[in-house]
Amino acid sequence: MTTRTSTTTADPAGTPTASAGVRVTSTTLADGRELLYFDDSEPYVSGAATRRLDDPRPLPDRFAPDADGVVPTGPELRRDPLTGEWVAIAAHRMNRTFLPPADANPLAPARPGATYQDGEIPAEDYDVVVFENRFPSLLRVPGVLDEVTLRDDEPLWQTRPAVGRCEVVCFSADPTASLRTVGPRRMRTVIEAWAHRTAALNATEGVEQVFAFENRGKEIGVTLHHPHGQIYALPYLAPRTATMLAAASEHRARTGRLLGRDVLDAELRHATRVVLESEHWVAYVPFAARWPVEVHLVPRRDVPDLPALDDAERADLATTYLELLRRLDLFFVDDDTAVPLPYISGWHQAPARQGRDDWRLSLQVFSVLRAPGKLKYLAGVESGVAAWVSDTTPERIAARLQELA
Repeated sequence: MTTRTSTTTADPAGTPTASAGVRVTSTTLADGRELLYFDDSEPYVSGAATRRLDDPRPLPDRFAPDADGVVPTGPELRRDPLTGEWVAIAAHRMNRTFLPPADANPLAPARPGATYQDGEIPAEDYDVVVFENRFPSLLRVPGVLDEVTLRDDEPLWQTRPAVGRCEVVCFSADPTASLRTVGPRRMRTVIEAWAHRTAALNATEGVEQVFAFENRGKEIGVTLHHPHGQIYALPYLAPRTATMLAAASEHRARTGRLLGRDVLDAELRHATRVVLESEHWVAYVPFAARWPVEVHLVPRRDVPDLPALDDAERADLATTYLELLRRLDLFFVDDDTAVPLPYISGWHQAPARQGRDDWRLSLQVFSVLRAPGKLKYLAGVESGVAAWVSDTTPERIAARLQELA
């Protein structure tokens, strides 16, 4: 077991610096995965006390040979010859944890006095915690070279190790909470964790993109209801990211301007779809929104990613994001009762190694719920060829969110 402690986040260059009253402590779980506590409360933030760092579980090293002497190779990537896109093949995820009972919640703190439980966090309480996923779809295995090979010597069948990293971010020790209910101080700690991990993962060999996201609600397919999100460090540019980067680069070449800046300026100029403004942030429904509920939250200043945000922007984001989530949870009402919105939120950040000057940070939040009890199921033309059809208008979405101010 190794431990590292610091009171850090990351400055715009990605270098650890003192900030924001968040103490970061790193340790190693029984099977070798890294876990980091992000503490903002006493006596931990000052260093007067430290969260539990040992992991008593009898877990084997994740890279050790199995009983038959077989050395793990990890998940793989296969290139789709029809699109050129990489697909992660991670068969071990078929048996991952699915909707466990409350007394077997792996994201809950350890039970006081328990000598052993198969939970991921050794401490009996925590503020925010990040750890490597036990069932990752991306994993760098020591000794396995990241190189493209051909399956069965077929030139069309390209494969490579699914190197990268998958992390879980627990927003609260309270399994009944949600990101919306954590409060501004804890929300700020979550932001520090996102920025810290983005900077660290961007600097990791082979990582091309870091995507921090949250899935909330059974309608989205959440398998653990504890308030948490995830961070994927991908060894390639995801298809949507590649498309967005191509559009931004083309816009820069044609106009000399930043596409994300021009989009924000247009939304502010017309104001029809702007739903929330603060000193440093603007939320608007995009002109070509695809989903029944969709909002983009962007900084007023041109920055490529979360580590580039300054202290004032992070503090403002903590309150602005919570206000946006408050309104989203009031969007639908059924029998005079607000319906908590199932959603996916994701930070679209600049790639780690290319196109950073053409990129502008944005958060996308969207929902598959089109009315209480009714979901938007993708039609054949949407699932088959990604030809999207919206069931509402962006202006109607914006008008509803403006009402909720």
